[in-house]
Amino acid sequence: MTRPRNDNFLRALLKEPTDYTPVWLMRQAGRYLPEYCETRKRAGSFLDLCKNPDLACEVTLQPLARYDLDAAILFSDILTVPDAMGLGLYFAEGEGPKFESPLRNEWEIRSLRVPDPHQHLGYVMDAVAEIRRALDNSVPLIGFSGSPYTLACYMVEGGSSSDYRQIKTMLYSRPELLHHILDVTARAVTDYLNAQIESGAQAVMIFDSWGGSLSAAAYKEFSLSYMERILAGLIKERDGEKVPAIVFTKGGGLWLEDIAASGCQGVGLDWTMDIREARRRVGDRVALQGNLDPSVLFATPEVVAAETRKVLEAFGPGNTGHVFNLGHGISQFTPPDNVSALVQTVHGYTRFPA
Repeated sequence: MTRPRNDNFLRALLKEPTDYTPVWLMRQAGRYLPEYCETRKRAGSFLDLCKNPDLACEVTLQPLARYDLDAAILFSDILTVPDAMGLGLYFAEGEGPKFESPLRNEWEIRSLRVPDPHQHLGYVMDAVAEIRRALDNSVPLIGFSGSPYTLACYMVEGGSSSDYRQIKTMLYSRPELLHHILDVTARAVTDYLNAQIESGAQAVMIFDSWGGSLSAAAYKEFSLSYMERILAGLIKERDGEKVPAIVFTKGGGLWLEDIAASGCQGVGLDWTMDIREARRRVGDRVALQGNLDPSVLFATPEVVAAETRKVLEAFGPGNTGHVFNLGHGISQFTPPDNVSALVQTVHGYTRFPA
């Protein structure tokens, strides 16, 4: 298998020279795009959209039809894994994701099992294969999962949380129960990501959205250590090509060196981290991904361009090892034209003559 015709994203993650700084956006297929909203309406619900490989492929490709992006990311949701574990995922209008059976009782936790990704998450693998065919080797496809700790937050809280009271109570009062959840979930995520790679994903990303809510000691014990297990168990090469992995801990700047030493090839940075300082701290150990504040995209195209240039300048001379991205997912309220300004600025500012 040959690399995609545009392989700048993969080259950046592998610290190889690139033609320019590649760019993709977290949540690039989403509600800010009118075409996405139309497809979602046809699907009937968000979950129906995720579970329909044809429609998941359609929305994955929509931002690439609009913008000159350097990678596609599978359209799915991080909570498909706990849903496959039998927790009963549903989306309440105006409230976000919820679980019918959150993990509160010890017997439920002890009964937790690793799902077979091909049997219970086959619709995701079908979507990955379909997207790869549709991309026709143009740009790489990124697969992804939530981190074990982030998934556990939803599984124990029963949905999103402002104070993480349920899971942090368990963490401090019954740590062995939380470790059991994390162990099973880490094995599930490893199998899930490997199944995505076998189905055609050319890079993978672990979203540790809630790891930054932990203390330093708890982060290393309950979040990072399980991501290290996953990274160690991933398929590293397929069909003669390396399969790089990115770790993104929102609020993880305090532990940057530890994340860089976890076994990943790229570290995602949120917008609170100075990318110049991040590069100084990790050196050439890993590539860096990020990290424009998503709220910049609410301003004018001129401001978007100026703020984008600031991130590129802060990264420093050369562009080897930098994947431009937002510091978190794109907001549904983002004007689509501002994304054009961002992408054009990244490519125009960093393209080097042949």
